[in-house]
Amino acid sequence: MSLNNRLSHRNDEPENGVLYIVGTPIGNLSDISSRTIHILKNVFLIACEDTRQTSKLLNNFGIKNKLISFNKYNALKKVTYIVNKLRNGESIAITSDAGLPGISDPGEELVKEARLQGIDVICIPGPCAALTALVSSGLPSSKFIFEGFLPKKRICREKILQEISNNDKTTILFESPHRLKKLLEELKKYCGGEREIMISKEMTKKYEQHIGSNIDEVIKFFCDKEVLGEFTIVIKGKIKDKKIESDELKIKKDLKELINYGLSLSSASKYISKRENLSRKYVYNLFINTKDI
Repeated sequence: MSLNNRLSHRNDEPENGVLYIVGTPIGNLSDISSRTIHILKNVFLIACEDTRQTSKLLNNFGIKNKLISFNKYNALKKVTYIVNKLRNGESIAITSDAGLPGISDPGEELVKEARLQGIDVICIPGPCAALTALVSSGLPSSKFIFEGFLPKKRICREKILQEISNNDKTTILFESPHRLKKLLEELKKYCGGEREIMISKEMTKKYEQHIGSNIDEVIKFFCDKEVLGEFTIVIKGKIKDKKIESDELKIKKDLKELINYGLSLSSASKYISKRENLSRKYVYNLFINTKDI
């Protein structure tokens, strides 16, 4: 597609019956795009997390449009209303208070239902707190897991904390100010105080901060401070013992060899699990989760 065609397509927006996922600034209003402003001005209505917050954004850019609230408290009721409007040919934008909708908010369910109904969904890219913190952290970013806010229920929370402690991929979390210190103590319990970590707040704003190096130092930093603001936490994955990595590689190669000789993955896993005195599920998953051996 030529540059002229791309520009022409942008000027044809918003299209009838399209749901627009619109990314908005996470702090610095200068990060908003001209395409975002155009969409917010011209869609039939804007479904937003908090009408008060979105009104402030719109007022700053002289945008007047109809707003309806769409959040975790009313999403079930509003999805049907929004989808019906879309099916009738109206264009609708969905925004969150900051960043990309659909990440740790009910926008995910609206997009899912729109897709099921055959409605076109177009994302207008914008800032994302999780990715901004990740690439700013200096921690490994080629492979990562996003967990958002951890569940409050103890059993579910402990399960995820255990997974974080054992995972070799970088993990990204969100946390509110009144729960940050508790989370840090939990991370120390499961991951150890030396695990590398970076905590970001006020990203893209004047007083942007990136705090950390390891969990112990971050706990010390916050111990005598009033905790304010929303936080994005980036945790380095577990560094595997070299011997364990070598043993796993051997098991993977043995599995592949047995499969090449005609055994099923299930049979090969069963054989090696007995030979190595390991769980069959562990051996099976080593092969499933491997791209190249």
